[in-house]
Amino acid sequence: MSPVRHTVGDAVALAGHRIGWGVVRRLPERAAYALFDAAADLTVARGGAARMRSNYARVRPDLDDAALDALVKDGMRRYLRYYCEAFRLPDLGPDDIVARVRAEGDDVIREVIDGGGSVVAFLGHLGNWDLAGAWGTTHLGPVTTVAERLEPEEVFEEFLAFREGLGMTIIPLTGGVNPFPALREAARRPGIIPLLADRDLTAKGVVVDFCGEPARMAPGPALLALTEGRPLHPVSIRHERRGRGWGIVITFHPAVDVPAAGTTREKVTSMTQQCADVLGAAVREDPADWHMLQRVFLADLDPERLAATEAAR
Repeated sequence: MSPVRHTVGDAVALAGHRIGWGVVRRLPERAAYALFDAAADLTVARGGAARMRSNYARVRPDLDDAALDALVKDGMRRYLRYYCEAFRLPDLGPDDIVARVRAEGDDVIREVIDGGGSVVAFLGHLGNWDLAGAWGTTHLGPVTTVAERLEPEEVFEEFLAFREGLGMTIIPLTGGVNPFPALREAARRPGIIPLLADRDLTAKGVVVDFCGEPARMAPGPALLALTEGRPLHPVSIRHERRGRGWGIVITFHPAVDVPAAGTTREKVTSMTQQCADVLGAAVREDPADWHMLQRVFLADLDPERLAATEAAR
């Protein structure tokens, strides 16, 4: 076997994550949040939030420059708060997790899972989905999801072990077999299958209206729900103050309607659009909790890459 080689960027990323796992977990909670707030402010000051600003400007075109700048500062702080909480999450016991999570609309989800069924959840990059997953494993039922393979490989393996240590079953998105058959198997067992789907640049992406702008989202949640006859629930997550600290609110929105007629693609598009409508309303209400630092709107995508993607269908 040939030796593993890392670029300088890989080494920095690996070192940063190891510092996070080790040092941040030992800090008092308030000190840890303050450290990450400072890092977020520095990132914004150095121009590292340009894409976040562009995305926020599209979902909140009513804001002037000053209001948009304030939103970006808040958004970057919440984005890094996710990592701060993720690094510290392995040290939280069940009671600690309960103290940090409030759920809305979960009665319907419990009823399905308690009855031996499964639920597919359409998530955006909102709030802290790892904390939500940890809560779900102990308060709803088995959680199965898909994770993007990170680079370097050591970082992915550490995050994989972290999430599995929380009780979740993780299926790699790339670098192995097609994850869809495994998701279908999971859908035939009691539990919840939360899938991040508010960004998709593959040939299978579905174009939807998101906050008044065309955007491309993943069809996987709708296709899985449609194929296995399972309910598809949009789920939004937002941060909220808890005393001197922070917690999250998980909102399970009503299941979307399944069109009675049309091709599979048409049905999937309709169901994905319904999810986009729900998530779009949540993003407009609490845009700072939307951690999107990549291109998601068609107007921001590379035209040549977009054309190649369409031709690949």
